[in-house]
Amino acid sequence: MPERAQRVVERLRIERSVPISGRNITSVVCMGRRRADLRRDEILRAAAAVVGRQGFARTRAADVAAELGVSTALVFYHFDSKERLLSEAFDLAAEEDLERLERAVSRNTDATRRLRAVLRMYLPTGSGIGWTRDIDAWAEGLFSPEIREASRRLDARWRSALERVVVDGVESGEFSCDDPKAAALRIAVMLDGLGVAVQVRGTLGRARSARWIAQYAAQLLGLPADALTPTTTVPQPSRPSP
Repeated sequence: MPERAQRVVERLRIERSVPISGRNITSVVCMGRRRADLRRDEILRAAAAVVGRQGFARTRAADVAAELGVSTALVFYHFDSKERLLSEAFDLAAEEDLERLERAVSRNTDATRRLRAVLRMYLPTGSGIGWTRDIDAWAEGLFSPEIREASRRLDARWRSALERVVVDGVESGEFSCDDPKAAALRIAVMLDGLGVAVQVRGTLGRARSARWIAQYAAQLLGLPADALTPTTTVPQPSRPSP
């Protein structure tokens, strides 16, 4: 039996307590002929949808297979573990938010307006689906190294974007602070805390959290207190973590 098929059969045995039999082996060996019918990204999108409903801890490879109407063996043909599947699904789900973030950061406008846009994107808005996903990933990352690393990669990209705007503002003379990178990190950490207060604990409303972070960032960057205060309500993607 091909080595890859052996790995799939072993994952089936672990994931679903499926006894290894000639029928199972034959099914897995035939995956090579059927894998073109289901692209890898289709499986990732299905996994992201299931995780959005059930959370990381409650999602099984069998649930993803059921979402697509295929066998669990086919899922494991493409992904060598459930952890790999879910970490890549997490990356995919966050990519749309990251693309919007990049567009906001790269806009041809002053740093103050770009920072205001990034702060809006960072905090939970609408249903807060992105933040729910990210907080769930933080919790699951305590036990899953692959999801922990995916979460950290995502967080690093958000912090890097925020840092770029702060550094640009300091270099252009709009902002005033001794250590732009430290200021960006402090803003990011405050945003994470406010996101949890809003989305998980319910101890803070979204409008107040937006005002608080705008005032805090303005103070750090030597701006007037109301310089970053949201002036309009614009739907924005919620901020993924770490």
